[in-house]
Amino acid sequence: MSGARIRVGVIEDHPLYRAAVARVLADAPDVELDGVAESVAQFAARRSGSGSVVVLDLKLPGVRDAAAVMEVVGMGHRVLVVSAHAGQSEVLGAIAAGARGYLSKDSDGDEILRAVREIAAGNSYVSPTLASYVLNASRDRNNGPVIELSVRERQVLALLAAGERDQDIAEAMAISVRTVRSYLDRIRDKTGCRRRPELTRYAIEEGLAHSTPADWAGRA
Repeated sequence: MSGARIRVGVIEDHPLYRAAVARVLADAPDVELDGVAESVAQFAARRSGSGSVVVLDLKLPGVRDAAAVMEVVGMGHRVLVVSAHAGQSEVLGAIAAGARGYLSKDSDGDEILRAVREIAAGNSYVSPTLASYVLNASRDRNNGPVIELSVRERQVLALLAAGERDQDIAEAMAISVRTVRSYLDRIRDKTGCRRRPELTRYAIEEGLAHSTPADWAGRA
């Protein structure tokens, strides 16, 4: 709609980079700056409603990495990760946790704005230099036999893909670490994926990115 402005928040702990990104956003005629914070907790305390695009760093004080993505998505926002850490595991983990876009901190202000506008329009945006990770993860999605995972196995897999440790998964699901590892052994046997990056890739292919622990409380 003509005249509508995109609400954009920023969560970044480096003060100079935070100020630079905020300035780029504030100077854009179609953007309304909506909350600038150095941590997820600080942003949650300052935010005004949901529905913003949030430019999020991964290495934050307090909640960080894929868990930070999940928390901000859970607030009802669309996440654009902009991080100095842009390896395959970071990119796939953030996408699995619900991020709609991913850029490295080498990106300039124009690309950040381009990504924000794409995400605000309901699309996704991954830097061309990182897109191969996502493409490779989904290339063989429809090939091979159908694999049936139980509800609990899917829950464990979603939390693993979000970057949670075995202990964190156990606490989120109110089960023992031994039980978590038993589920992981079953998942590995069924999928043939042995390492955590491979399991993260499989979680993305299976559409488990937007599940959250709160959705599973009390489920058998």
